[in-house]
Amino acid sequence: MKTRGKVSGIISNLVTVEVDGPVSQNEICFVTSDSVRLMAEVIKVIGKRVFVQVFESTRGLKTGCDVEFMGHMLEVSLGPGILSSIYDGLQNNLKTMDGVFLKRGEYTDALDSTVEWNFTPLVHAGEVVKAGSWLGEVTENSLPHRIMTPFKFEGNYTVKSIAGEGSYTINHVIAVLADSDGNEREVTMVQKWPVKVPVTCYKDKPRPFKIMETGVRIFDTFNPIAEGGTGFIPGPFGSGKTVLQHALAKQAEADIIIMAACGERANEVVEIFMEFPKLDDPRTGRRLIERTVIVCNTSNMPVAAREASVYTAMTLGEYYRSMGLKILLLADSTSRWAQALREMSNRLEELPGADAFPMDLSAVISSFYSRAGHVVLNNGKSGSVTFIGTVSPAGGNLKEPVTESTKKVARCFYALAQSRADSKRYPAVDPVDSYSKYLEYPEIQEYLNKTVEENWPERIAESKNIILRGKEAAEQINILGDDGVPPEYHDRFWKSELIDFVILQQDAFDKIDASTPMERQKYMLDLVLEICRTYPAFDNYEECAAYYKTLINILKQLNYSEFGSEKFNAYEKQIWEMSQVGLTIDN
Repeated sequence: MKTRGKVSGIISNLVTVEVDGPVSQNEICFVTSDSVRLMAEVIKVIGKRVFVQVFESTRGLKTGCDVEFMGHMLEVSLGPGILSSIYDGLQNNLKTMDGVFLKRGEYTDALDSTVEWNFTPLVHAGEVVKAGSWLGEVTENSLPHRIMTPFKFEGNYTVKSIAGEGSYTINHVIAVLADSDGNEREVTMVQKWPVKVPVTCYKDKPRPFKIMETGVRIFDTFNPIAEGGTGFIPGPFGSGKTVLQHALAKQAEADIIIMAACGERANEVVEIFMEFPKLDDPRTGRRLIERTVIVCNTSNMPVAAREASVYTAMTLGEYYRSMGLKILLLADSTSRWAQALREMSNRLEELPGADAFPMDLSAVISSFYSRAGHVVLNNGKSGSVTFIGTVSPAGGNLKEPVTESTKKVARCFYALAQSRADSKRYPAVDPVDSYSKYLEYPEIQEYLNKTVEENWPERIAESKNIILRGKEAAEQINILGDDGVPPEYHDRFWKSELIDFVILQQDAFDKIDASTPMERQKYMLDLVLEICRTYPAFDNYEECAAYYKTLINILKQLNYSEFGSEKFNAYEKQIWEMSQVGLTIDN
């Protein structure tokens, strides 16, 4: 029998309920207001008083309204048909909803139950399976979608029967499994899983050991992120967080892209809706939207649903990871998720932490980021969820609580600088403040030495040192003036500018420069470092500046030229003549 209750207090979307039975933390309930059922989630239980956060507007809600508890947590539907979908934080399919704005109390099915999928069995009757085992597969937008034993199943099961090859809907029974006691359970193509519970149907979760190529040089060359790793991009408004995430979505070495718009402005989300269906996927030659899932909760949607959106996106990522696929999850922006947590914490009158955020903010962020990672499945295959979030600190203050809490758990830190954005140095990632702790992993160092070049981590360190020394020289020049320092200071400064303009800056709108393969990144860094290791004799700072400006212009043209082409070789010859480096390209 379901527990019921009555509304006894209302503070915006925080509702207090007097219940007549047991209630669990994070349990879903429905509050009835004028015959409209509003979904809510239990966030605190004190005796018979239950505090719930309503995922809808509570306008018109009165004390005494009926509340019905459902006996389960917020769950998502997992099955074929997720790819190319646009969901809100509660996994309502926005494509099938009527009107421009969400209607209060309207919920839609996440998956289309009328579509038939061509099913191919992967097991036979008599085989022993467990939660997460692959029973069969269908093709979803050219990708293999494995039908798995539901994650909620515990222990071993014996396959009593399996559907033959053919076309079935998601609700058709494709297998019958028997547990150790002989109890039989039917399995369809769709299953449900609570979003706040990590999926742990795998054998092992080792440390990341290889990098994920993104085509963005400031990432791959300077601060690589590991496959199955975590990173975040903090920066002030207008510094290029969203554009950078879009570039990662288009070019990263991932099978599936999941974009979570958590409290974003509606115009930015609409831009994703309009742009992605038109983009060609360089990996498959098809449309990029075919391997993309968008979980959208804009800033004018209910605040409580912001939290749900990031958990829904992560659960979808874990589901596809269990199929042996590589997932890239991009969340923009986790600051608004933290603001939603702060709002509910304040309404509950909990003890506030820094800037009135919850005291357990660090623990909540850490728990969420820990769900990403590289896993070894029970069948020996591997999959990964790589998570990159953005943070929008007020006024670009990187010392505020959300940024500080995220720095404790994320292994990559890509700080966007307003000064670089103002001077049009995109991506505006600060090369001095940013870092990747994966470069300290012996596994990653070994991988880079084998796949890129011997002593590649040392070359990265050398490049960063040139950038840092150049920044110090720039500060001295700024204080003492151009004539107040010897030409060596200008030489040091311009070498850092050489790396900045040629390696760090990238044109996202150029067909060639938008994405740089690792082979080309290695060649260009080696070329630039060879130039930086020379010490031409300059009589004055003007001569020094003219020399490096000319070099930078030629090297920029290299970035816009097809690698190894006649045009590329012609520019490379000019560099050789100027710097007498003498590097040649290996065709």
